[in-house]
Amino acid sequence: MKKIRCVLLVGVAAAGILFSTAKAQDTKLYNPSADAAKDIDAAIKKAKAAHKYVLLQGGGNWCHWCLEFARFCKADPNIDSVINASFIWYHLNWSKENENKAIFAKYGYPQRFGFPVFIILDENGNRIHTQNSEYLEDGKNSYNRNKVQAFLEMWSPHALNPKMYGD
Repeated sequence: MKKIRCVLLVGVAAAGILFSTAKAQDTKLYNPSADAAKDIDAAIKKAKAAHKYVLLQGGGNWCHWCLEFARFCKADPNIDSVINASFIWYHLNWSKENENKAIFAKYGYPQRFGFPVFIILDENGNRIHTQNSEYLEDGKNSYNRNKVQAFLEMWSPHALNPKMYGD
């Protein structure tokens, strides 16, 4: 009887792992066939109209950490709120199908930091910051809530508003 329970538990656990892996593989944040230049121009226009910045997340659907960052941010109401209030979020594809070489070159080759990599553009499309995601990780298998929130808040339009500093 114990053997049957053990086999059933192992089977249920394996099914859960397979389901979560399949679900993660179904997640398509990045579009290798997208016209990234056109999409980023549209994001900049949208950001300017809304007085926001653009958060480019470079990476690909093949990247566990890229998918985890998106999941992590959406799962935390405070972080999700900061992103929605301050940024237009665009997933800039880098994959064997499309490395978007010209776009990555335009922003100073941020792929040198690995993936995901974050590029903050102001409302005029100027790159104001590039962030290595390694500094936002929790040292285990996800991200550190305080580090991610601080990063987003420190590079928000509100934080970079000269009026905040008496200018």
